[in-house]
Amino acid sequence: METISGRPTPPVPQRVRVLREIHDYFFVALGILLYAIGWTFFELPIRITGGGVPGISSIIFYATGLPVQYSYFVINGTLLVLSVLILGWRFSAKTIFACLLMTSVVPIIQEYLINSGISLDIDPFASAMLGGACCGGGIGIAFANNGSLGGTDIIAAIVNKYRDISLGRVGMYLDIIIISSSYFAVPQTENVFYGYVVLVTTSLMIDFVVNRSNQSVQFFIISQKYEEIGRRINAMPNHRGCTIIDGTGFYSGQPVKMLFVLTRKHEAALVFRLIKDTDPMAFVSQGNVNGVYGNGFDRIKVS
Repeated sequence: METISGRPTPPVPQRVRVLREIHDYFFVALGILLYAIGWTFFELPIRITGGGVPGISSIIFYATGLPVQYSYFVINGTLLVLSVLILGWRFSAKTIFACLLMTSVVPIIQEYLINSGISLDIDPFASAMLGGACCGGGIGIAFANNGSLGGTDIIAAIVNKYRDISLGRVGMYLDIIIISSSYFAVPQTENVFYGYVVLVTTSLMIDFVVNRSNQSVQFFIISQKYEEIGRRINAMPNHRGCTIIDGTGFYSGQPVKMLFVLTRKHEAALVFRLIKDTDPMAFVSQGNVNGVYGNGFDRIKVS
């Protein structure tokens, strides 16, 4: 088995890098909007507390009446200073954008709800489920596009840098403490329960969105023009590699070359397009894979 090495990978053009950044910031903004709708529309009106900094801001709002955007901005601002000092500027850039956008969007949505007279008349459990789904979907969209909503994610990343504790575990501990603390601001056991419903729903939705966007597929390609197809795959925007596997046709007894390729699911259409353009008679097999780890895909994570 051999790998098409080819010439050194050319640098990504400036135009491509700019377009990728615009793509990321657009979807991070979309995630923020979805999160803000779930938080202000489904959680705050019935005094449900979720996790993270929005959960802390909700508790402060229930106890003092201080608008959530102010405490959200101050807490996140403090954490972002720590993030820049400890984790570096590059990690924090999209998080700063997300926090500023959230601070701006929340009061706009709240004012719209007040002026429009929209009120929810649904069961609190259903409201918690819908709020968690919106918040989890928003976080998932941001994560899948290299963004973050900041807050306790920053604390988790800092702890993870110095201690061998996973980000998920730190975040879970913090969220449990925050939701349990909401009882002191809203002394109703059912509201704490609904807070945990929000937490579970949010977590499930994050996993669904992130895992769906990170799904990978594998291709086995048999073609007389395997070298040209391999070079074109190497030239894809994410510079996917491919491996040549030597085989023998059972019926013909002739040697054949087969390409083995791994890509993200959203890149599959591009692979099919370039195969069709190069050799419409190529034999192609595509299959889903549970996980791909290594350069260009996911990091190997072992606790």
